[in-house]
Amino acid sequence: MKNIIFILLFAALNGASCEKEHEVVRSFCYWKTELNFQKEEDSLMKNMNVKHLYVRFFDVDWNPYSKEPLPVATIKDINLSKSNPDITPSIFITNEVVLQSNKKQLDSLAARIARRVQKIGIAMNENLAQTRTYEIMYPEVNTRKENAKPLNYDSVKAAELSKLKVDFKEILIDCDWTEKSKENYFYLLKRIKENSPASKIASTIRLWQYKYAEKAGTPPVDKGLLMCYNLTKPDDFKTKNSIGTSDELAQYITHGDYKLPLDIALPLYSWAVVFRGNQFKGILSDYNELRSDTIKLKKTDTDKYVLQDDILVGQTYLRNGDEIRIEKISDKELDKMISIIKDKIKIDNQTRVTFFSFDNKYINDYGTQNISDFYARF
Repeated sequence: MKNIIFILLFAALNGASCEKEHEVVRSFCYWKTELNFQKEEDSLMKNMNVKHLYVRFFDVDWNPYSKEPLPVATIKDINLSKSNPDITPSIFITNEVVLQSNKKQLDSLAARIARRVQKIGIAMNENLAQTRTYEIMYPEVNTRKENAKPLNYDSVKAAELSKLKVDFKEILIDCDWTEKSKENYFYLLKRIKENSPASKIASTIRLWQYKYAEKAGTPPVDKGLLMCYNLTKPDDFKTKNSIGTSDELAQYITHGDYKLPLDIALPLYSWAVVFRGNQFKGILSDYNELRSDTIKLKKTDTDKYVLQDDILVGQTYLRNGDEIRIEKISDKELDKMISIIKDKIKIDNQTRVTFFSFDNKYINDYGTQNISDFYARF
C-alpha cells in the first residue's frame, strides 16, 4: 500500500514539474514612426514582463521615377526612458522592390540598410546617453548630496555615451515575397547578412509561405517570425474577420517540420472596415467614439453596423448607409490560436512570442493581465 501511495505521489509531483517546461521570451512589435516611452508605457512593459521589442526602423519601397529601391518613413526618435528591452530593428521591404531590382541594386540596398540601421542605432544611443545624463545632473531632491560637486553636462554625456555601442543581436526583414520574387529576395538576405556580420538575420514568414514551403522556398536566415494574422484581405466584403480566426489559422498550420526555428507573432489590435454599396472605402483605427453612438450607428449583426447619418471621423467622411465591420480577435479566439500553434510548432525557452502591436489603446483594451496570461499559455 505504501509503495502505491509513493508511486502516485511521485507521478503527481513529476506531472506538476513538467506542466511548464519553458518560459517564452515576451515581446511586442512597435510599428510607429516615433518611439517615445513615458511612465505609462514603461509601466505596461513592466507589468507584462516584456523583454523585447521589434521596432520598425524604416521601410524600403520601389521608386518608379528613379527606378530604384529607396528607404522611406525612417523612425524619427527612439527614447525608451526607464525601459531597457532588447531591440530588433525591423525593416519592411515591398515585394515590388525585390521584383524590380537587379543584383547590383540589391547589393547597394543591402549596404544602405546596414548603414541606416547603424545610423539609427547611434541616434538611439545619443538619446539614451542624454536621458542618463539628465538623471545624473538633476536627481530627485531626496537623493541629492549636500556637498555634491557641480557637474559639466557635456562631460557627463560624453562619459555615458562612451559606455554605449550599437550592438543589435538581430535584424528582422519583413517582406511578403512570392515564387516569382524569392530568388531576388533570398539573394538580398544573403547580402544583408554579409553587410551586418555581427547580427543574426531573421525574416517574417507568412502563413502561406509556411504551409507551402516547398513552393515558397525557405529564406537563408537564422530564424523566422511566423505571422499568425492578416489571413485575408480587409477589402473583401464577405470576410468575417480579416485579422484572422482560429479556423483559418488551423488550415495553414498543418505541420511542424519547417526548416527554420520559429518565433511567433499574434494580433493584438482592432479596426473598423468601411464599405459603401459593398465596395471597400477604408479602415478606421480610432472608432471607439463612433461605436458608442447608438443613434448614428445601428447594429445589424455581430460586429456589423450601418451608419444612420453623414459624419466625420478624424479626417474620414462617412455617409448615411455606409456599412462598418468591427474586427478584433476575442480572448477566446486567441486561446484557440495559441493551442493550434503549440500543437504543431516547437516552443522552448528561446521562442519569442510577440504581439502586434504595442499601443496603449490596444493593451488597455485587452488588459495587461489577459496579455500576460496569453504569454503564459505557451
